Amino acid sequence: MIIVRIERLEDGTIQGFSSRGHAGYADPGEDIVCAAVSAITVGAVNSIESLTGVVMKSKMKDGFLSARLRNLSEDAPHEKIQLLLESMQVMLVTIEESYGEYIKIKQVTLTEKRR
Repeated sequence: MIIVRIERLEDGTIQGFSSRGHAGYADPGEDIVCAAVSAITVGAVNSIESLTGVVMKSKMKDGFLSARLRNLSEDAPHEKIQLLLESMQVMLVTIEESYGEYIKIKQVTLTEKRR
């Protein structure tokens, strides 16, 4: 199962996310759930960098992707970044609605200590 963790600040903005695991929907290389989740999450990170110039702190290895926003400057395009991250969440929830036994999305609110 893929577990996607979306981390929000107390004001509701998305600070980062992680995706861990394999769906197990089909054999590797034929698993449409894994492929979709990978395309959406990696695409979100790439879109943020390409369209806003902001580089997320990210780590990726087999079955794992973690991406977090660093301290952003006052002139960073916050609204664009949040729109891209919220769009990513909508796409992932759509997959969860159809393939819920293979993917779970968890929303967590970060407190000051956990940032």
